[in-house]
Amino acid sequence: MKKLDIYIIKKFLGTFFLALTLIILIAIIFDVSEKMDDFLDKGAPLSAILFEYYLNFIPYFANLFSSLFVFISVIFFTSRMAAKTEFIAMFSSGISMKRLLLPYFVAALIITAFSFVLGNYVIPDANKKRLQFQAIYLKNTEGKFGEYNIHRQIHPGVYFYVESYNRNRDLGLKMTLEKFDGMELKSKLSAEMMIWDSINQKWILQNYYIRNFEDGREELISGLRLDTAFRIKPQDFSTKSNVIEAMNREELNNLIAEQKLSGTSAVVSSEIEKHNRIATPFATFILTMIGFALSVRKVRGGLGINIGIGILLSFSYILFMRFATVFALSGVFSPMLSAWIPNILYAFIAAGIYFTAPK
Repeated sequence: MKKLDIYIIKKFLGTFFLALTLIILIAIIFDVSEKMDDFLDKGAPLSAILFEYYLNFIPYFANLFSSLFVFISVIFFTSRMAAKTEFIAMFSSGISMKRLLLPYFVAALIITAFSFVLGNYVIPDANKKRLQFQAIYLKNTEGKFGEYNIHRQIHPGVYFYVESYNRNRDLGLKMTLEKFDGMELKSKLSAEMMIWDSINQKWILQNYYIRNFEDGREELISGLRLDTAFRIKPQDFSTKSNVIEAMNREELNNLIAEQKLSGTSAVVSSEIEKHNRIATPFATFILTMIGFALSVRKVRGGLGINIGIGILLSFSYILFMRFATVFALSGVFSPMLSAWIPNILYAFIAAGIYFTAPK
């Protein structure tokens, strides 16, 4: 590492962390003004607001916008250096554009590692405390609605279905439980209603029918009430996004394995979250390269034009990420492809801008 490399790395990291700190402070001010009534109504103590909510809010928010501020930071300090003709002196001394990119990538590596550790290990634990605070002291609208047409594989060859489920009352309507031996149906349990008995940790089935099939014969059993237990709990019906956000890498991998076994469609959201935690930090390198290639030469209009282009490309990247997620949820893309396709596309854009930039 030479003095020039350290000079650029300091400018990169200094600009990035300064911009991130300023936006976090602004976000906290807006959040306090929005939630002040809830804090007062619920009697939230000041220590809990500071240390349980906002102290855990900061890493979540910092990681959420880290990619955007990497891009803006590179555009900002590189454009200022170009405006002061610092790069002209560097190029005149024989430094190539490729060599000049090295300190940018070293700084990007530091930010990538920072973002990866935050996203996979620090933020999930912080989210647990933040979400616990929100459940106690903030208005919570989640859980008011039910779910419909739920399918689960609870064991190999054992399939569960319920037409509708109310999370508030832990009550399901029109459920079935089918057991197969290969392709052959062995038994089918049907019930008009299923209610969770929280004391005995069992399901109460009302107006039930059991059909057993053996050697071409059918046995029918019916009744008004049946207390039974199977590998389904109320919390299994909905794995909400905020629950996934509170899981570290190992917990998320375990959840995905369980969801794949049960056959729930919620596994797609979990896999998207898993791959995004890897793909998003690595976007730092791509956005750094684009920002560098756009700003390394002095242009008429100066800093304003470069920042405008940077913001436009940043938001287009975020928008493309959202579209890819929607396509994954609809089954068009795999979760891994939806997480990495914005990086792949913008890597080609970065290469095109870099190789066509005046050297």
